Amino acid sequence: MAAPTPRGRSMWARRGLASRASLDRTTQAMLLRQLYLAHYEQRHFAQATEVAYQSLELGVLRDVVHQDAARAFAGLGDVEAAAGHLRLAARHGPPSRRAFHWWTLGSLYFNVDRLEEAIGALSRAARWGTRDKALYQAHLALARFATGARSDDLGELFERLESAPAGQGYGRFVLGHLAFHRGSLPEAEKLLRAFVERTVSGRPATAIALAAEIIRAKRTLASIEDPSR
Repeated sequence: MAAPTPRGRSMWARRGLASRASLDRTTQAMLLRQLYLAHYEQRHFAQATEVAYQSLELGVLRDVVHQDAARAFAGLGDVEAAAGHLRLAARHGPPSRRAFHWWTLGSLYFNVDRLEEAIGALSRAARWGTRDKALYQAHLALARFATGARSDDLGELFERLESAPAGQGYGRFVLGHLAFHRGSLPEAEKLLRAFVERTVSGRPATAIALAAEIIRAKRTLASIEDPSR
């Protein structure tokens, strides 16, 4: 887990898995996840899916492994397979993580402009959500806005998310687009730039997982700089 490079992470994970010592299922699952991350960070998505399937056979934290498999399939551009794993994650996950899985599914659909499906998944996330409910509700509003529906409570949603912990991470992507739709272009630019800079300078796995959001944020920033686009 402390390996500084994907290659190092892969090497130590393989050594652990090849150990002659008897490993319990939890330890095996942890080692497989490090091997998965090594493949994922190198964009070896097909290999990452194979490792995720090996981990699923152990039955440890099945919803988390389905989430990992979904990310790898999304990297391969297989939206249907990714969506299927996210639905399984929501089905197998405990109530405390169910909203997150539905939100991830909604984000996946939103990023490929399958808006009605995005609204369905994000509605479930907003219904189940507790700590991050403000993020799920605001993202749901964005999806509805993209269909042409208009909302009178964008300002309220913005303020609620801005004051929530989630508003400092992924929330900047949502806040930036809420500000854009409200016509607050300087604020939108500031938030979206902060989102992009933080994401690309953070963990490689996070930047890869949020590649579609980075592209969308940059596209919105370009339209702010040049309204004719």
